[in-house]
Amino acid sequence: MIIVGINAYHADASAAIFVNGKMIAAIEEERFTRKKHWAGFPALAIQFCLKEAGVGFEEVDYFAIGRNPNAKLNKKLLYLLKNPLGSVTAVKERLANRKKISTIEAELAAISGLPEVRFMGKVQNIEHHRSHIASAFFASPFEEAACLSIDGSGDFSTTMMGVGKGNNIEIINSIDFPHSIGIFYSAFTQLLGFPHYGDEYKVMGMAPYGKPVHVNQLRKVIQLKPDGSFSLNLQYFRKGTHGIISYREDHIPVVATLYSDKMTAVFGPARISEEPLTQYHKDLAASVQIITEEVIFHLLNHLHQTTGLTRVCIAGGVAQNSVANGKITRNTGFKEVYIPSAGHDAGISMGAGLWVQHQMMKVNRSPIWSAYTGSRFDNVFIKKYLDEQQVVYKEVKDEDLYNRVSDALIQGKVVGWMNGRAEFGPRALGGRSILADPRRQDAKELLNSKIKRRESFRPFAPSILKEYVAEFFELDEPVPFMEKVFPIKKEKQSLIPAVTHVDGSGRLQTVDKIISPAYYQLIEAFRVKTGIPILLNTSFNENEPIVNTPEQALACFLRTDMDMLVMENIIVER
Repeated sequence: MIIVGINAYHADASAAIFVNGKMIAAIEEERFTRKKHWAGFPALAIQFCLKEAGVGFEEVDYFAIGRNPNAKLNKKLLYLLKNPLGSVTAVKERLANRKKISTIEAELAAISGLPEVRFMGKVQNIEHHRSHIASAFFASPFEEAACLSIDGSGDFSTTMMGVGKGNNIEIINSIDFPHSIGIFYSAFTQLLGFPHYGDEYKVMGMAPYGKPVHVNQLRKVIQLKPDGSFSLNLQYFRKGTHGIISYREDHIPVVATLYSDKMTAVFGPARISEEPLTQYHKDLAASVQIITEEVIFHLLNHLHQTTGLTRVCIAGGVAQNSVANGKITRNTGFKEVYIPSAGHDAGISMGAGLWVQHQMMKVNRSPIWSAYTGSRFDNVFIKKYLDEQQVVYKEVKDEDLYNRVSDALIQGKVVGWMNGRAEFGPRALGGRSILADPRRQDAKELLNSKIKRRESFRPFAPSILKEYVAEFFELDEPVPFMEKVFPIKKEKQSLIPAVTHVDGSGRLQTVDKIISPAYYQLIEAFRVKTGIPILLNTSFNENEPIVNTPEQALACFLRTDMDMLVMENIIVER
């Protein structure tokens, strides 16, 4: 059985392919278009997936679309009828997007060259949050688990809860738009001067620099309810009937201003991007983060009490809040947590495919621990490209490669590392990474001056050999996708200052020898020489989507002050 999952006409468009129960490939369209959060029809991603699987369009049994325009249709219409002012624009936008979703067969026909009739009956529409939940539960190693999807909104839901058991997910509750913790967080992200789609992680990174002194004020903005849900005080927010997210002609998502005049009256005017960040801004960020964690734990504790389960699977845009994720086992009744590598909307393609595969077709499950599902290039291809560009390089064997690169890192060099398949999701996990020595006090400044040129308050992440997590961190849980932040032991923080955030925490990735063999061996070589089983890891990019090809990797290397570029066994140095 062959199933292609698709996230189309929505931010972070993507595709994934499953063959006889196994995920063969998954990738975001932005890796090809080079435009962050690209939101059109992912034609290139679909074609890539089919090529990786070695199959044609005509061989696909189902195309699973992670959106269902008919979901909660009556509730959508009722909401618009109750809120008529400003509804016209929103309705037009929703109908336009609904029309696009309904022409998937035509889109597939256009890119395949096959007649549209060949796709009739093959397209399955899977509700947004069901796709999120499927991307977490069906990919998890758990036979039974509670499930939570939580984000801005999708198919008129903002939060959905369920129970997964074997090949079945039962939805037990949901929260409807406009009551959304994602909208709450995004509104304050805008107020703090970060207006672009996906900027929420900046608030999360800034929060440890402040104190949560505005928590009581924020409790008037969002209230917890006895039934385990929450609600927004809508006076603080712009009416949702005016539209929330729109898409430019180039398919880039644009978020409308989400806060109202009441919010600026209470919390102050929105910071202009160029204005300096004050302590007030940092304190507000800390307060927003604390309230968000309270809401997440409130939802999870009620879900735990309702289900009696100790394992939970989480997805959705809010599931990218790695600080909250790292606190779940300490603040709820859940003892084990699984979050997929693409917990955000790119994972909708994977989830829609998994829903059809397991919920509908009852194919046997197998856990997904690897995010390496994207593009790959061998030494022959890389050398041919570098020869064409007249770039001088060295080709070395594996053992020499790890030795040379670890030496370069110890010497304070910054290394671009491209090895194996690209990662699916927003985190670089040793497939497309920029690496540095975590022991260096100046590594953060070095990276920002040489390459990243990003806000100084944003931390860099530690990739750690999984056998050494308990030695360096206060918690020892598997974190394969860099999806959790844990406290670093106080006595270890001075050893790895470059990856220790201001609050003594680190957003770690646990590196497994079997899943990430080359990356593991490189960190092991560094450990043997330094005693530290950790590397500083950040995404291989410079204000662009993560690099996908040797051409993009070389271009990033040449326009920055990176010291070494490693592509498979090929080394390029300045």
